[in-house]
Amino acid sequence: MIRLAIRVSRDEAELVLAELAELAPGGLEERDIDADTVEYAIYGAPGELPELPDLRAAAGGALVDISTTELADDWDVRWRTWHPAVVVEAGGRTLRVRPPWEEPQPGTIDVAIEPAQAFGTGAHETTRLSLALLMGLEPSGALADWGCGSGVLAIAAAKLGFAPVTGCDHEAASVAATRDGARDNGVEVEATRCDLRRAPGPWAPTVTANLVRPLLLEVAGLMDRVPERLVVSGLLRAEADEVAAAFAARGMTETDRREGSEWSALLLEAR
Repeated sequence: MIRLAIRVSRDEAELVLAELAELAPGGLEERDIDADTVEYAIYGAPGELPELPDLRAAAGGALVDISTTELADDWDVRWRTWHPAVVVEAGGRTLRVRPPWEEPQPGTIDVAIEPAQAFGTGAHETTRLSLALLMGLEPSGALADWGCGSGVLAIAAAKLGFAPVTGCDHEAASVAATRDGARDNGVEVEATRCDLRRAPGPWAPTVTANLVRPLLLEVAGLMDRVPERLVVSGLLRAEADEVAAAFAARGMTETDRREGSEWSALLLEAR
């Protein structure tokens, strides 16, 4: 088995991901290398992986490096150790995002996510920060997750009591993963495709948007109806004030902020 890793500039990572998803419909692994670089990895047998010229074309000027690693025969066993359960405590509750091969634990809000599907398993700091803000909210009506990825936030919202829950994403693989994940978790989430660079996502009183700074700035400019509450993340700590200001210009006030070692998540509310 071969691990093919593509490192790209963070500023253009979202655009590159859209191109790579067409070359790897089975999903990619995402890993932060540093504040400026994101790595996407594709796994496959020799001859099954995308061709290097196609990868270079997909990455374009954002490309930093491409490397391949041959994995040991027990890679599929060791791969599981890279995806432990994630526990988030907030609002007096405990939520646990686990891979499906682990058992649920009593006393926790249980969310099972298949790591091989789409993008995001709950392990990334931005997802954990978003979940913490979401758990601090009183569930109130509908919620929309803009850029749903593997469906972690949307499924967690449904488990927390929001309804109806919708999700949208530019990638077909993400839409499929969110639908599959909702079914496997026994909740209802309506997931559709959307292009947040061209039009606002589906409106709801509460919205989550774990995206990246350039896309969040575009989202702020395109909104035609301001949600009552908006959880945004995908932001380095140095980017948070700029994004908060962009939504402030649309009539939203920052009421809470969670920060990790490198990342931030904001809760914005309509004035």
